[in-house]
Amino acid sequence: MSDGLNPLREARVAELLSDFRTLQFLIAAVPTSPSNPDDYYTEGWAALRQCALDGQHILNCAADISIPCASGPGPDEQAKAELKQVLLDAYARRHEGQKIYLRQGAAQRWVGWRENVMSGQGMEGVDGQLRAELANITDEAVYAELQANDINMGRWIDEDPSLREVQRWIRSRSQC
Repeated sequence: MSDGLNPLREARVAELLSDFRTLQFLIAAVPTSPSNPDDYYTEGWAALRQCALDGQHILNCAADISIPCASGPGPDEQAKAELKQVLLDAYARRHEGQKIYLRQGAAQRWVGWRENVMSGQGMEGVDGQLRAELANITDEAVYAELQANDINMGRWIDEDPSLREVQRWIRSRSQC
């Protein structure tokens, strides 16, 4: 017997894919090469290039196209199993995209700070600030932020995957 939640699952997947699409556009729009070639190997620009590569990687990772087993008979139960699988994929991609986007923001702030420190003195503090910001962009923090945003937006989150499921999905795609 169907639980009647497939329309909610479909809407949730659409929301997640829309969020991921927006994040991909934002990630792709950030420059990866400085105007001054001497800055190319600095920490912030290296982080921006890595973010661009990570954004492309998560976009290129294939979805799991195996057909999941339904927990009960009927097409609605099969649709439910497939939607849950797609929901995990979309949720994990959005999670990883948000993490990349936050890292880009930290690196872009670093670029601005670097431009303000023209004499080269004090760059250790600027580099340290970048490293501290990047260290604070954890899976736990991103997951909690996205979950809070979803709740504030009134989105249906009853079947969102756990952080552990998202991390498992990300690890399984690390070699795509």
